[in-house]
Amino acid sequence: MTARHKWQGPLYSALVVIILWEILSLIIDRPIVPSPQSVFVNLIKIFRPRIEIHLLCSLGRITAGIAVSILLGVPLGYLMGYYPRVDKALSPLIYFTYPVPKLALLPVVMLLFGLGEASKLIMIIMIIVFQIVITSRDAVKDIPEETFRSLRSLGASRAQKLTEVLIPASLPEILTASRIALGTAVSILFFTETFGTQYGMGYFIMDAWMRVNYLEMYAGIVTLSLMGFIIFAVIDFLESIICSWRS
Repeated sequence: MTARHKWQGPLYSALVVIILWEILSLIIDRPIVPSPQSVFVNLIKIFRPRIEIHLLCSLGRITAGIAVSILLGVPLGYLMGYYPRVDKALSPLIYFTYPVPKLALLPVVMLLFGLGEASKLIMIIMIIVFQIVITSRDAVKDIPEETFRSLRSLGASRAQKLTEVLIPASLPEILTASRIALGTAVSILFFTETFGTQYGMGYFIMDAWMRVNYLEMYAGIVTLSLMGFIIFAVIDFLESIICSWRS
């Protein structure tokens, strides 16, 4: 698939959303649903003085959450996938905690870690890390045993098994899991940013709503959506470079 065809789908979807948005604003004809043109014009006008600082704070939180989740989840998933005893010991804990609605744990996290950055980062990690762990573990388990036998017969070390087999075999699935978890993580980020902070897109959107400034509210929603899309596209781009053999 060429780069041109790869971007046709997202661009087409964005165009459809804008058209439906325009139609809805014409039908309702009230300030609660402003036209896309007025929102985009206002977004350009207020981005540098009003939105930029909030966007950078949210972007830093979600990026740190993804990075920490990968650093924690991948080694743990590898251990569970490679060593059956580790998998047997940790799988019950993973499967017991994974289905728990993470948003329900927000009050507990805030009581333990306060209302600052730590609680927001922990909530994002709790969303992403489980999928990273399970994906990494399953990717290792899916590697044929014959592959490891061949490496052992050739005298390969554990480090060589890691770099030559485990990482290449699991990396595409790990990046896919990160993309899937991203949408939920952005939603959790929005919710957590309405508590104990004055910076972040969640705070900006809710503050605009409380001030009945619908143009700013929709500008914030568009910015948050674009942030999620850009992170998704960056992960997709990294996958195309790191996992170029899949093309």
